[in-house]
Amino acid sequence: MSPVQTICIGVIADTHSLFDPAIRRHFRGVDHIIHAGDIGNRLLIDQLQAIAPVMAVSGNVDGYVESGFPTEAIITLNDFRIVIRHVVFEAGKLTKEGKAFLDRTRPDICIFGHTHQPKSEWLGDTLLFNPGSAGPKRFTLPRMVGRITMRIRLSAKHITLED
Repeated sequence: MSPVQTICIGVIADTHSLFDPAIRRHFRGVDHIIHAGDIGNRLLIDQLQAIAPVMAVSGNVDGYVESGFPTEAIITLNDFRIVIRHVVFEAGKLTKEGKAFLDRTRPDICIFGHTHQPKSEWLGDTLLFNPGSAGPKRFTLPRMVGRITMRIRLSAKHITLED
């Protein structure tokens, strides 16, 4: 039996074309980056790719199909099933489509964006994680990214970006 490796994911969403240079520092050493939609300018993905391999999904701002990115994705890292979709929550509640997505995909981790509100909570055996928005400041919400570390257990944290 091989030893369990540790994998670290940088998680980002709702950049709306803004690449904050602090992301390079906060994502230093990550094995993968997941962008949960509302990318904006596609060049932003190139900047993230310079840090680590990127999996991205499109969001409503990206025009979904027009962006060239899928609307949802499923990946497996370290035996954890990770699903990514831009809209899972809206107005503080799990949407009907979001619940159907979770029921259909049965993930260990669900990464999403859209609300610009950071979230890290368990729904049964699924970690629901929204990194918050790394784009231009909106309302009174903090600008944030996240990191998820996977070994035998999961740990997730939010990192505040300066305004």
